[in-house]
Amino acid sequence: MMKHLGRAAALVGLLVSLWLVWREDPGAVFGALRAAGAGLVLAALAHVLPMLANACDWRSLIRGANRPSVGKMLHLVWVRESVNCMLPVARIGGELVSFRMLKRWGVRSSTAVGSIIVDMQLTVISQLMFTMVGIGFLFAHAQSGALRLASQLAWGIVVLTPLLLLFALVQHANPFERITRALNRMTSGKLATLVGQSAQIDQSIKVIWRRRAVILRYLFFWQPLQCFLTSLEIWLALYFLGARVTLVEAVVIESLIQAISSAAFFVPGGLGVQEGAFILIGGALGLDPATCLALAAARRIRDLLMFVPGLIAWQFFESSGGAGTPATPPRVRAELAGQRSGVADAQGHRERH
Repeated sequence: MMKHLGRAAALVGLLVSLWLVWREDPGAVFGALRAAGAGLVLAALAHVLPMLANACDWRSLIRGANRPSVGKMLHLVWVRESVNCMLPVARIGGELVSFRMLKRWGVRSSTAVGSIIVDMQLTVISQLMFTMVGIGFLFAHAQSGALRLASQLAWGIVVLTPLLLLFALVQHANPFERITRALNRMTSGKLATLVGQSAQIDQSIKVIWRRRAVILRYLFFWQPLQCFLTSLEIWLALYFLGARVTLVEAVVIESLIQAISSAAFFVPGGLGVQEGAFILIGGALGLDPATCLALAAARRIRDLLMFVPGLIAWQFFESSGGAGTPATPPRVRAELAGQRSGVADAQGHRERH
Protein backbone atom coordinates (compact mmCIF):
# COMPACT_ATOMS: atom_id res chain seq x y z
CA MET A 1 0.00 0.00 0.00
CA MET A 2 2.76 2.44 0.98
CA LYS A 3 4.64 1.61 -2.21
CA HIS A 4 1.60 2.50 -4.35
CA LEU A 5 1.03 5.72 -2.39
CA GLY A 6 4.69 6.62 -2.86
CA ARG A 7 4.47 6.07 -6.61
CA ALA A 8 1.30 8.14 -6.82
CA ALA A 9 2.94 10.94 -4.82
CA ALA A 10 5.98 10.79 -7.10
CA LEU A 11 3.78 11.09 -10.19
CA VAL A 12 1.88 14.07 -8.75
CA GLY A 13 5.17 15.66 -7.72
CA LEU A 14 6.61 15.20 -11.20
CA LEU A 15 3.55 16.85 -12.74
CA VAL A 16 3.85 19.75 -10.31
CA SER A 17 7.53 20.14 -11.20
CA LEU A 18 6.77 20.23 -14.92
CA TRP A 19 3.95 22.70 -14.34
CA LEU A 20 6.24 25.03 -12.37
CA VAL A 21 8.80 25.01 -15.18
CA TRP A 22 6.09 25.57 -17.79
CA ARG A 23 4.50 28.39 -15.79
CA GLU A 24 7.77 30.26 -15.58
CA ASP A 25 10.03 30.55 -18.61
CA PRO A 26 11.17 27.08 -19.78
CA GLY A 27 13.62 28.69 -22.19
CA ALA A 28 15.28 30.68 -19.40
CA VAL A 29 15.50 27.62 -17.15
CA PHE A 30 17.08 25.39 -19.79
CA GLY A 31 19.28 28.23 -21.00
CA ALA A 32 20.71 28.65 -17.51
CA LEU A 33 21.35 24.92 -17.29
CA ARG A 34 23.12 24.90 -20.66
CA ALA A 35 25.28 27.87 -19.65
CA ALA A 36 26.28 26.17 -16.40
CA GLY A 37 27.28 23.02 -18.28
CA ALA A 38 29.87 20.83 -16.61
CA GLY A 39 29.93 23.12 -13.58
CA LEU A 40 26.76 21.42 -12.36
CA VAL A 41 28.54 18.07 -12.54
CA LEU A 42 31.25 19.48 -10.25
CA ALA A 43 28.58 20.78 -7.85
CA ALA A 44 26.93 17.34 -7.87
CA LEU A 45 30.16 15.48 -7.17
CA ALA A 46 30.80 17.82 -4.23
CA HIS A 47 28.08 15.88 -2.41
CA VAL A 48 30.76 13.34 -1.53
CA LEU A 49 32.03 15.82 1.08
CA PRO A 50 28.87 16.03 3.25
CA MET A 51 28.43 12.26 2.86
CA LEU A 52 31.93 11.81 4.27
CA ALA A 53 31.07 14.05 7.24
CA ASN A 54 27.88 12.03 7.80
CA ALA A 55 29.92 8.81 7.68
CA CYS A 56 32.28 10.11 10.35
CA ASP A 57 29.57 11.35 12.71
CA TRP A 58 27.53 8.15 12.39
CA ARG A 59 30.65 6.02 12.90
CA SER A 60 31.36 7.88 16.15
CA LEU A 61 28.12 6.47 17.58
CA ILE A 62 29.28 2.86 17.11
CA ARG A 63 31.63 1.18 19.57
CA GLY A 64 33.34 -2.17 19.55
CA ALA A 65 35.98 -4.11 17.66
CA ASN A 66 33.67 -4.55 14.66
CA ARG A 67 33.10 -0.84 14.14
CA PRO A 68 33.17 -0.30 10.35
CA SER A 69 35.93 1.75 8.78
CA VAL A 70 35.29 5.27 7.47
CA GLY A 71 35.25 3.86 3.93
CA LYS A 72 32.55 1.34 4.81
CA MET A 73 30.50 3.99 6.58
CA LEU A 74 30.78 6.23 3.52
CA HIS A 75 29.49 3.33 1.43
CA LEU A 76 26.67 2.87 3.94
CA VAL A 77 25.67 6.54 3.88
CA TRP A 78 25.78 6.54 0.07
CA VAL A 79 23.46 3.54 -0.17
CA ARG A 80 21.11 4.83 2.54
CA GLU A 81 20.68 8.20 0.86
CA SER A 82 20.23 6.55 -2.54
CA VAL A 83 17.47 4.24 -1.32
CA ASN A 84 15.65 6.95 0.64
CA CYS A 85 15.89 9.52 -2.15
CA MET A 86 15.21 7.44 -5.25
CA LEU A 87 12.74 4.77 -4.09
CA PRO A 88 9.15 5.09 -2.77
CA VAL A 89 10.04 3.82 0.71
CA ALA A 90 8.86 6.81 2.83
CA ARG A 91 12.45 7.30 4.03
CA ILE A 92 12.39 3.96 5.89
CA GLY A 93 14.01 1.64 3.36
CA GLY A 94 17.44 3.24 3.72
CA GLU A 95 17.46 2.48 7.44
CA LEU A 96 16.50 -1.15 6.86
CA VAL A 97 19.24 -1.55 4.25
CA SER A 98 21.68 0.10 6.67
CA PHE A 99 20.80 -2.47 9.33
CA ARG A 100 21.48 -5.35 6.94
CA MET A 101 24.83 -3.89 5.94
CA LEU A 102 25.94 -3.26 9.52
CA LYS A 103 24.91 -6.79 10.50
CA ARG A 104 26.89 -8.24 7.61
CA TRP A 105 29.95 -6.32 8.75
CA GLY A 106 29.70 -7.92 12.19
CA VAL A 107 28.01 -5.16 14.20
CA ARG A 108 25.64 -6.47 16.90
CA SER A 109 21.93 -6.05 16.16
CA SER A 110 21.27 -3.90 19.24
CA THR A 111 24.29 -1.70 18.47
CA ALA A 112 23.27 -1.32 14.82
CA VAL A 113 19.67 -0.38 15.62
CA GLY A 114 20.76 1.92 18.45
CA SER A 115 23.21 3.81 16.22
CA ILE A 116 20.61 4.19 13.46
CA ILE A 117 17.99 5.53 15.87
CA VAL A 118 20.32 7.97 17.67
CA ASP A 119 21.68 9.15 14.31
CA MET A 120 18.11 9.98 13.26
CA GLN A 121 17.39 11.70 16.58
CA LEU A 122 20.49 13.88 16.43
CA THR A 123 19.85 14.70 12.78
CA VAL A 124 16.37 15.95 13.70
CA ILE A 125 17.77 18.12 16.50
CA SER A 126 20.51 19.59 14.32
CA GLN A 127 18.10 20.18 11.45
CA LEU A 128 15.83 22.08 13.84
CA MET A 129 18.76 24.28 14.91
CA PHE A 130 19.77 25.07 11.33
CA THR A 131 16.19 25.79 10.36
CA MET A 132 16.03 28.31 13.20
CA VAL A 133 19.24 29.92 11.87
CA GLY A 134 17.69 30.18 8.41
CA ILE A 135 14.49 31.70 9.78
CA GLY A 136 16.48 34.18 11.84
CA PHE A 137 18.40 35.27 8.74
CA LEU A 138 15.16 35.83 6.82
CA PHE A 139 13.74 37.94 9.64
CA ALA A 140 16.93 40.02 9.78
CA HIS A 141 17.61 40.53 6.07
CA ALA A 142 14.60 39.66 3.93
CA GLN A 143 11.89 41.97 2.68
CA SER A 144 8.20 41.93 3.62
CA GLY A 145 7.24 39.09 1.30
CA ALA A 146 9.90 36.88 2.80
CA LEU A 147 8.85 37.82 6.33
CA ARG A 148 5.54 36.02 5.80
CA LEU A 149 7.44 32.86 4.85
CA ALA A 150 9.75 33.27 7.85
CA SER A 151 6.76 33.75 10.16
CA GLN A 152 5.08 30.58 8.88
CA LEU A 153 8.27 28.56 9.32
CA ALA A 154 8.79 30.04 12.80
CA TRP A 155 5.31 28.95 13.88
CA GLY A 156 6.12 25.48 12.61
CA ILE A 157 9.23 25.43 14.81
CA VAL A 158 7.18 26.57 17.82
CA VAL A 159 4.80 23.66 17.30
CA LEU A 160 7.58 21.16 16.71
CA THR A 161 9.82 21.95 19.67
CA PRO A 162 7.61 20.34 22.38
CA LEU A 163 7.17 17.27 20.15
CA LEU A 164 10.94 16.95 19.77
CA LEU A 165 11.46 17.24 23.53
CA LEU A 166 8.81 14.58 24.13
CA PHE A 167 10.39 12.38 21.48
CA ALA A 168 13.80 12.68 23.16
CA LEU A 169 12.43 11.95 26.64
CA VAL A 170 10.55 8.85 25.48
CA GLN A 171 13.82 7.26 24.39
CA HIS A 172 14.97 7.14 28.02
CA ALA A 173 11.86 5.28 29.20
CA ASN A 174 12.72 1.87 27.66
CA PRO A 175 10.00 2.16 24.99
CA PHE A 176 10.97 -1.00 23.07
CA GLU A 177 11.06 -3.18 26.16
CA ARG A 178 7.76 -1.81 27.45
CA ILE A 179 5.99 -2.30 24.13
CA THR A 180 7.40 -5.81 23.71
CA ARG A 181 6.38 -6.78 27.25
CA ALA A 182 2.85 -5.55 26.59
CA LEU A 183 2.67 -7.54 23.36
CA ASN A 184 4.12 -10.56 25.15
CA ARG A 185 1.32 -10.44 27.71
CA MET A 186 -1.27 -10.09 24.95
CA THR A 187 0.13 -13.15 23.15
CA SER A 188 0.39 -15.27 26.32
CA GLY A 189 4.17 -15.29 26.41
CA LYS A 190 4.82 -16.04 22.73
CA LEU A 191 7.13 -13.05 22.40
CA ALA A 192 9.18 -13.70 25.54
CA THR A 193 12.44 -14.08 23.62
CA LEU A 194 12.00 -10.63 22.07
CA VAL A 195 11.74 -8.86 25.44
CA GLY A 196 15.44 -9.28 26.17
CA GLN A 197 16.43 -8.20 22.67
CA SER A 198 14.30 -5.06 22.91
CA ALA A 199 15.84 -4.30 26.30
CA GLN A 200 19.30 -4.53 24.67
CA ILE A 201 18.27 -1.97 22.05
CA ASP A 202 17.01 0.40 24.75
CA GLN A 203 20.26 -0.04 26.64
CA SER A 204 22.32 0.56 23.49
CA ILE A 205 20.49 3.85 22.88
CA LYS A 206 21.08 4.95 26.49
CA VAL A 207 24.78 4.07 26.30
CA ILE A 208 25.21 6.24 23.20
CA TRP A 209 23.40 9.20 24.79
CA ARG A 210 25.60 8.90 27.91
CA ARG A 211 28.71 9.51 25.79
CA ARG A 212 28.31 13.27 26.07
CA ALA A 213 31.54 14.17 24.30
CA VAL A 214 30.47 12.12 21.25
CA ILE A 215 26.99 13.69 21.26
CA LEU A 216 28.38 17.21 21.55
CA ARG A 217 30.87 16.64 18.72
CA TYR A 218 28.06 15.25 16.60
CA LEU A 219 25.80 18.26 17.19
CA PHE A 220 28.33 21.08 17.22
CA PHE A 221 31.07 19.90 14.86
CA TRP A 222 30.06 17.11 12.49
CA GLN A 223 26.51 18.31 11.79
CA PRO A 224 27.51 21.97 11.21
CA LEU A 225 30.31 20.74 8.95
CA GLN A 226 27.86 18.55 7.06
CA CYS A 227 25.40 21.44 6.64
CA PHE A 228 28.19 23.75 5.46
CA LEU A 229 29.44 21.22 2.91
CA THR A 230 25.94 20.60 1.59
CA SER A 231 25.47 24.36 1.33
CA LEU A 232 28.69 24.46 -0.68
CA GLU A 233 26.84 22.42 -3.33
CA ILE A 234 24.17 25.15 -3.47
CA TRP A 235 26.80 27.89 -3.71
CA LEU A 236 28.69 26.10 -6.49
CA ALA A 237 25.53 25.39 -8.47
CA LEU A 238 24.39 29.01 -8.21
CA TYR A 239 27.87 30.23 -9.15
CA PHE A 240 27.83 28.22 -12.36
CA LEU A 241 24.23 29.28 -13.01
CA GLY A 242 25.40 32.90 -12.95
CA ALA A 243 23.85 33.90 -9.60
CA ARG A 244 26.17 35.36 -7.00
CA VAL A 245 25.18 34.58 -3.44
CA THR A 246 27.21 34.45 -0.25
CA LEU A 247 27.98 31.22 1.56
CA VAL A 248 25.73 32.41 4.39
CA GLU A 249 22.82 32.75 1.96
CA ALA A 250 23.61 29.28 0.60
CA VAL A 251 23.44 27.90 4.16
CA VAL A 252 20.06 29.58 4.63
CA ILE A 253 18.72 28.10 1.40
CA GLU A 254 19.99 24.62 2.26
CA SER A 255 18.70 24.65 5.85
CA LEU A 256 15.18 25.71 4.83
CA ILE A 257 15.09 23.40 1.81
CA GLN A 258 15.96 20.47 4.08
CA ALA A 259 13.20 21.40 6.50
CA ILE A 260 10.53 21.69 3.81
CA SER A 261 11.68 18.58 1.94
CA SER A 262 11.66 16.58 5.16
CA ALA A 263 8.04 17.59 5.69
CA ALA A 264 7.28 15.85 2.39
CA PHE A 265 9.10 12.64 3.35
CA PHE A 266 6.30 10.59 1.78
CA VAL A 267 7.07 12.03 -1.68
CA PRO A 268 10.05 10.24 -3.27
CA GLY A 269 12.85 12.74 -3.74
CA GLY A 270 10.51 15.57 -2.70
CA LEU A 271 9.34 15.86 -6.32
CA GLY A 272 7.39 19.06 -6.82
CA VAL A 273 7.77 20.06 -3.18
CA GLN A 274 11.48 20.76 -3.53
CA GLU A 275 10.98 22.81 -6.70
CA GLY A 276 8.29 24.92 -5.04
CA ALA A 277 10.48 25.37 -1.97
CA PHE A 278 13.39 26.61 -4.07
CA ILE A 279 11.12 29.22 -5.67
CA LEU A 280 9.79 30.41 -2.29
CA ILE A 281 13.13 30.53 -0.47
CA GLY A 282 15.20 31.70 -3.42
CA GLY A 283 12.64 34.39 -4.16
CA ALA A 284 12.86 35.57 -0.54
CA LEU A 285 16.59 36.07 -1.07
CA GLY A 286 16.18 37.92 -4.37
CA LEU A 287 16.68 35.09 -6.88
CA ASP A 288 14.41 35.03 -9.93
CA PRO A 289 12.10 32.01 -10.45
CA ALA A 290 14.00 30.73 -13.51
CA THR A 291 17.25 30.59 -11.53
CA CYS A 292 15.47 28.89 -8.63
CA LEU A 293 14.07 26.21 -10.92
CA ALA A 294 17.46 25.77 -12.56
CA LEU A 295 18.93 25.29 -9.08
CA ALA A 296 16.26 22.67 -8.33
CA ALA A 297 17.15 20.96 -11.60
CA ALA A 298 20.82 21.02 -10.59
CA ARG A 299 19.88 19.11 -7.46
CA ARG A 300 18.06 16.55 -9.61
CA ILE A 301 21.24 16.20 -11.66
CA ARG A 302 23.08 15.48 -8.43
CA ASP A 303 20.51 12.83 -7.52
CA LEU A 304 20.99 11.08 -10.86
CA LEU A 305 24.79 11.26 -10.79
CA MET A 306 25.17 10.21 -7.15
CA PHE A 307 22.18 8.12 -6.15
CA VAL A 308 21.49 5.98 -9.22
CA PRO A 309 25.03 4.55 -8.91
CA GLY A 310 24.29 4.19 -5.19
CA LEU A 311 21.33 1.93 -5.98
CA ILE A 312 23.56 -0.12 -8.27
CA ALA A 313 26.15 -0.40 -5.48
CA TRP A 314 23.42 -1.62 -3.14
CA GLN A 315 22.43 -4.34 -5.62
CA PHE A 316 26.07 -5.41 -5.92
CA PHE A 317 26.22 -5.64 -2.14
CA GLU A 318 23.13 -7.83 -2.01
CA SER A 319 24.23 -10.08 -4.86
CA SER A 320 27.74 -10.49 -3.49
CA GLY A 321 26.58 -11.93 -0.20
CA GLY A 322 23.39 -10.25 0.87
CA ALA A 323 21.47 -13.43 0.13
CA GLY A 324 23.43 -15.16 2.84
CA THR A 325 22.60 -12.43 5.34
CA PRO A 326 19.53 -13.07 7.49
CA ALA A 327 16.54 -11.02 6.47
CA THR A 328 15.79 -8.04 8.66
CA PRO A 329 13.68 -9.37 11.57
CA PRO A 330 10.08 -8.15 11.69
CA ARG A 331 10.74 -6.74 15.18
CA VAL A 332 13.58 -4.57 13.87
CA ARG A 333 11.54 -3.49 10.85
CA ALA A 334 8.72 -2.41 13.14
CA GLU A 335 11.04 -0.56 15.50
CA LEU A 336 12.86 1.29 12.72
CA ALA A 337 9.59 2.12 10.97
CA GLY A 338 8.12 3.41 14.22
CA GLN A 339 11.18 5.51 14.92
CA ARG A 340 11.22 6.91 11.39
CA SER A 341 7.55 7.80 11.64
CA GLY A 342 8.21 9.50 14.96
CA VAL A 343 11.05 11.50 13.48
CA ALA A 344 8.92 12.57 10.51
CA ASP A 345 6.04 13.64 12.76
CA ALA A 346 8.39 15.50 15.07
CA GLN A 347 9.95 17.32 12.16
CA GLY A 348 6.55 18.25 10.85
CA HIS A 349 8.09 17.64 7.78
CA ARG A 350 15.95 13.68 3.73
CA GLU A 351 20.54 10.07 3.67
CA ARG A 352 23.25 10.47 2.76
CA HIS A 353 21.02 13.03 0.22
